[in-house]
Amino acid sequence: MQNPLCISLFLLCLFSSQAQLTCLSVSLSLSLSVCLSGVKFRGTTQSRQEQCSQFSEVVGSVSARINQHSEESDVDPISPMQLPDSQWKRQAATPGSREHDPGSQRVTKRHRKLLKTSPVLRPPTNSSQLSSRRLSDVQESRRRIVREVCGKYRSNISRTITPHLVSRIYVEDRHKVLYCEVPKAGCSNWKRVLMVLAGVANSTQEINHVAVHYDNHLKRLDSFDRQGINKRLETYTKVLFVREPMERLVSAFRDKFESPNSYYHPVFGKPIISKYRVNASQTALKTGSGVTFREFIHYLLDVHRPVGMDIHWEAADQLCSPCHLHYDFIGKVETLEEDANFLLRKIGAPEDLTYPSFKDGNPKAARTSTQITQHYFSQLNVSERQRAYDFYYMDYLMFNYSKPYKDLY
Repeated sequence: MQNPLCISLFLLCLFSSQAQLTCLSVSLSLSLSVCLSGVKFRGTTQSRQEQCSQFSEVVGSVSARINQHSEESDVDPISPMQLPDSQWKRQAATPGSREHDPGSQRVTKRHRKLLKTSPVLRPPTNSSQLSSRRLSDVQESRRRIVREVCGKYRSNISRTITPHLVSRIYVEDRHKVLYCEVPKAGCSNWKRVLMVLAGVANSTQEINHVAVHYDNHLKRLDSFDRQGINKRLETYTKVLFVREPMERLVSAFRDKFESPNSYYHPVFGKPIISKYRVNASQTALKTGSGVTFREFIHYLLDVHRPVGMDIHWEAADQLCSPCHLHYDFIGKVETLEEDANFLLRKIGAPEDLTYPSFKDGNPKAARTSTQITQHYFSQLNVSERQRAYDFYYMDYLMFNYSKPYKDLY
């Protein structure tokens, strides 16, 4: 058997696996059929009879080799794309097993290499889950900062909860929410939300300004007895929303003194103009209209104010007593929509209820922004700005707001 092709085929059959031999046997059988049919083989001068005789010998050798493999192992080969099961545990190789079969070992090594080099496929992470985790971390950070500031500056305060401490807190029993009202920090819209949660209104869209402030049917926490107060403080979600102090102050001034107001002009405007304006006109003294921002700041910082404080510019620290009440949720106007809607989902509010975007007061006026706030404070000197910052110092610390001006200390 000197034909080079026959020699190569014979050697191949000696070192082939069962699957390869089976394929080879079929190929040789076809070749033998071709040979016997009379077709000449390219590149050979041997007679057709000699070629066919040699092919017959090769086919016989291959068949014998196949029978030998069948006796040693009667196992189907592993499909090349079939990865090992994740729960499969390696065991000692036994005759007849896939681990014992040489062809299967080669495939297994390839699979092992694929497992090492291929990226691990994980289910896609839900973006809402990531957002929820991030917002939960933000809340934990805000609560921690309040605890640290209270521990440093208010460690000696009384722990007794009095009705006065909870007088600014609204109660929503159905969803077990306590909301502390901080004016000019989204409180009007929060009261709209509470009215819907309590079943007082069907939608925030139908609640006008008058209904929000004078006919909201919401209960305050100080209307309950001591047991009712303590029980709710222990089991309800306590919520506080705050705003950058200077921005909140400017917002209050614009709302109460730059727009017509039948209460703040005579009650606050007249005594402010009377004490802090030189050569005030009789009209100004009579109406209380036209208070300037600097006059308003002088009133705010005066320890002997001609008229008392008001909740619209009182510090959030004083209004809501965070060192006493340990709020569960601290939102910020700067991230109002995100914080508010995250809270609504947490308390189990209806899916279609979201925080509204109404602007109470003067709807045509631009919302008080950082730029508008800077414009108003540019009317003050360094000392006045510093004293205003000192007035809200605890709010800046507790709620982690940066100093609004570089010249402050």
